[in-house]
Amino acid sequence: MRFTNKVAVLTAAANGIGRATAEIMAHEGATVIVVDNHQGRLDEAVPALRKIAGKGPGRVEGKLVDALDAAQVDRLVADVARDHGRIDILVNAVGGSTVIDNPQATTEQLAFADWQKLIAFNLDGTFLFTHAVIPVMKRQRSGKIVNLASIAGRGLSVNSSSAYAAAKGGIIAFTRKLAYELGPEGINVNAIAPSVTLTERIRPHWEKRSQAAQAEEIERTPLRRVAEAVDQANVICFLASADADFVTGLTIDVTGGI
Repeated sequence: MRFTNKVAVLTAAANGIGRATAEIMAHEGATVIVVDNHQGRLDEAVPALRKIAGKGPGRVEGKLVDALDAAQVDRLVADVARDHGRIDILVNAVGGSTVIDNPQATTEQLAFADWQKLIAFNLDGTFLFTHAVIPVMKRQRSGKIVNLASIAGRGLSVNSSSAYAAAKGGIIAFTRKLAYELGPEGINVNAIAPSVTLTERIRPHWEKRSQAAQAEEIERTPLRRVAEAVDQANVICFLASADADFVTGLTIDVTGGI
């Protein structure tokens, strides 16, 4: 029970990697604040997560918040800190490449509006939630922040746009810089860089690929499969736990060896 008595705020947690992470943390005793911008997803996720928590110490709360709205983010963090007295873990899971019509656009094909949309979607929520929780964690002199980057940010994705690569590269740099800023305050900041992961959002795009394209992705992965959400969640939970107390500034590639 690595997360007993821990208060964890997870963004984009009603599905995908955030949901898989919430399942582990709820099972292992955390008070999980499930943040999402879609009420229907929350209405489905929160009861399911409460069943996973069962009769153990874990608790689950759903919060409808737009992670790109500074006022909503600040209000949510203030409410959680007031109601629970602390915030031990922040997982910034908002992001992705599919918010534009052509996630595989080359730089030449990429419209400036799509560039701006991808940069904002992948960076702004991470900044806003981090900015809001820093004073809480500094008062505690403890905390774990885990960000979601991507192998696109390493320049290793053959199917992502330059805007997505730039945004996720930004997450990697932000994580490293923040670790230097917050380490003296007892706060750990790390990230993961997933490869293709078959979440609810990505699976339809994966299934549209030809069998040859799917086989090529699998072939270039030494472990010879693509990731599931739980593969990413397991590493997030390691970084958010006491097992990683002496790990900070690191981005772990969760890619099956790519």
